[in-house]
Amino acid sequence: MIPRYSRPRMTALWEPEAKFRIWFEIEAHATDALAELGVVPKEAARTIWDKGGKATFDIARIDEIEREVKHDVIAFLTHLSEIVGPDARFVHQGMTSSDVLDTCFNVQLTRASDILIEDLDELLAAIKKRAYEHKDTVCIGRSHGIHAEPVTFGLKMAEGFAEFTRAKQRLVAAREEIATCAISGAVGTFANIDPAVEAHVAQKMGLAAEPVSTQVIPRDRHAMFFATLGVIASSVERLAVEIRHLQRTEVLEVEEYFSPGQKGSSAMPHKRNPVLTENLTGLARMVRAYALPAMENVALWHERDISHSSVERMIGPDATITLDFALARLTGVIDKLLVYPENMVRNMDRLGGLVHSQRVLLALTQKGASREDAYRLVQRNAMKVWRGEGNFLDFLKEDPEVASLIPKSELEPLFDLGYHTKHVGTIFQRVFGE
Repeated sequence: MIPRYSRPRMTALWEPEAKFRIWFEIEAHATDALAELGVVPKEAARTIWDKGGKATFDIARIDEIEREVKHDVIAFLTHLSEIVGPDARFVHQGMTSSDVLDTCFNVQLTRASDILIEDLDELLAAIKKRAYEHKDTVCIGRSHGIHAEPVTFGLKMAEGFAEFTRAKQRLVAAREEIATCAISGAVGTFANIDPAVEAHVAQKMGLAAEPVSTQVIPRDRHAMFFATLGVIASSVERLAVEIRHLQRTEVLEVEEYFSPGQKGSSAMPHKRNPVLTENLTGLARMVRAYALPAMENVALWHERDISHSSVERMIGPDATITLDFALARLTGVIDKLLVYPENMVRNMDRLGGLVHSQRVLLALTQKGASREDAYRLVQRNAMKVWRGEGNFLDFLKEDPEVASLIPKSELEPLFDLGYHTKHVGTIFQRVFGE
């Protein structure tokens, strides 16, 4: 992953130093379990921890060995033997490379999940704050990009809160599903290593034992994990696109914070572009793109092949690092978002009261008009306003067919904004439980 879209804490999970440290811990815990079973000397197990646990692994040396042996796990074990000495012969007893690689990968994904869950908590807090701040800030709702009926900006934020609450629930479930360990040996039969070793390593690494590992942990787990990240990224984009639309010059109901000294265009000094939310759209595309190869990794040949390996070396770090960055960026956007209630009112008034057309329609049916006739009466007056010929309420008052059903004095109350926002509190209670 490129540094531009990375944050240090998540990136550190995927650095070679972190990976090799996890590899060592898996091997050392397995050796401990083997020692308890009497398969290897307990003194050897202690030596492995004493020397390997204090060591700083030489990445360049491991790479040098791998260039010769063409096998990353063997290269690591060879380097570990240089550190530990003769007792290193007891490392990796009865294990296969996938035991180390798959267990490590799942450790990294669970730790990445913990960071992403924290990111979601911070985003939820930011959204909730802005939702209550603008609970009663009335703005126009849009369908098909066209003015529909009034909502509040707080409701837009509440929608985002509900969506990212679901995102967190999905990620918690995906974390649980991916948090498994396999120490089952070649083709997963435990022929050369006792299942108790797997149970011990799983407990020490904060994982559950994989019920059936065919030398590899089943990749349907990973497919679900990366698909979950893709759905979360889609939610990031949905909120980002909403902000981008609301920032358009013709709308300008909200705007990304524009810091002192910031420049929007190399050619046009007046520009204040929604660059952060546009960036989020691009990042979301990338995270979603990682879901498909994860699904294609599910079908491996027989008990294992390594067609999934190159894929996961890329998508593991890239998907988690990118989503971590995107969630943090969206949190910053929401936290500093500039909101313009006066522009919301101005935009809502642009259609001369047409946003109340449905209420007039319903009132006419309540007065005895058929739905078809009521629709015809409302639409013919609405189209005059649409063409810029005047005000909706005035046209309705002047229409004899409308007046025969609804007295003029009863028309004006139908244009009350409070009618549209009277259940905002109910929705907030459903979303926030308060």
